[in-house]
Amino acid sequence: MTKQELLARLALPVIASPLFIASNPRLVIEQCKAGIVGSFPALNARPEAALGDWLAQIREELAAHQAAHPGIKVAPFAVNQIVHQSNNRLEHDIRVCVEHQVPVWITSLRAPPKEMLDAVHAYGGIVLSDVISIRHAKKAVEAGVDGLILVCAGAGGHAGALSPFALLGEVREWYDGIVVLAGSITRGEQVLSAQAMGADLAYMGTRWLVCHEANTSEGYKQGIVDATAADVIYTNLFTGVHGNYLRKSIENAGLDPDNLPQSDPSKMNFGSGGNQVTKAWKDIWGVGQGVGQIKTIESVAEAAAKLKAEYAAARQRMLAL
Repeated sequence: MTKQELLARLALPVIASPLFIASNPRLVIEQCKAGIVGSFPALNARPEAALGDWLAQIREELAAHQAAHPGIKVAPFAVNQIVHQSNNRLEHDIRVCVEHQVPVWITSLRAPPKEMLDAVHAYGGIVLSDVISIRHAKKAVEAGVDGLILVCAGAGGHAGALSPFALLGEVREWYDGIVVLAGSITRGEQVLSAQAMGADLAYMGTRWLVCHEANTSEGYKQGIVDATAADVIYTNLFTGVHGNYLRKSIENAGLDPDNLPQSDPSKMNFGSGGNQVTKAWKDIWGVGQGVGQIKTIESVAEAAAKLKAEYAAARQRMLAL
C-alpha cells in the first residue's frame, strides 16, 4: 500500500493511536467505519489466543459494512507491536497478524526486525514506526519501515520531549516517506495544521479515550473531561519510558505527582503493562496535553463527525486567507 493508496481510503487523514487496554475491536471497527484508521495494541487481546478472533471480527465487520455502504470510505485497521525483549508474545503476535494480513502495522520502542518487515511487505502491508528523535527515525528508516510516527511533546502515554515543529522540520529535510504527527492533536483544525507543517496524517489518541466504545472506566473518561493541560504529568516511573499521565489517577494511587521517583529503564516490562504494583494504563491513566479541549463523553461516530466538520471549517478559513 502506497502513501497515496492509504490516503485515498480515508475520510480524514487521521490514525487513531493504539491505546493500551482501552482499544478493543468495537472501538477499532467504529473508527474505521468513520473513515479513520483504527488501531489496537496486539497485547490488548488476552489471552494471546484471542488475537486471531479479534482480527477475524474486525475484518468481517468492516467487509460487511463496506458491502452494505459501497459509496463510503471504510479505513484500513492497524495493529501495534511492542518490539522489546520483555514482550514475550512478540513472535506469536507477529505470526498471527501476518496470517490475517493486517494492512497497517505500528511498531514501538525499537526498529522492527527484518523478518517482520519482509513478511508484511510480501502481502502488501505497511509498517509505521513510533519515534521520538532523529536518531530513532534514522534507525527505523534504515531498517526499512514505510513511514514514521513522530511522537512529540504533549502526546498521550509514551511521548517524546521535542516540539513537533523541530522534529517534523528536521525529518522532512531528509525523508519523503509517510509521516504521521502526534502530540496534543484533538481537533480537526489541528489535523489540518499537521498537514500544513509537512505531515501526511495526524495521530490522535486521547480524543478516543472518552468514547463510549473505549474500554475505559467512567472515572477515566470523566477525569479527561474535567482536566486541563496543567493536570498532565510527564514521568518514566510507571513503565521505564517517559510518558504523560493524568494527575488525578496518580493521586488516586496514593502518590505525589510533584515528587515522583525516577524508574530504572532496565526493568521495563511491557508484557505485563508496567513495572509497578500500580499499573499503567489500568490504574495510572495516560493522556495527552490536549485534554483541556475535550469536553464531552460521546460515541466514535459523534467524535468523528465533529472532527470532520472542524477540519472542513479550518480549510475554508485558510482558503479565505
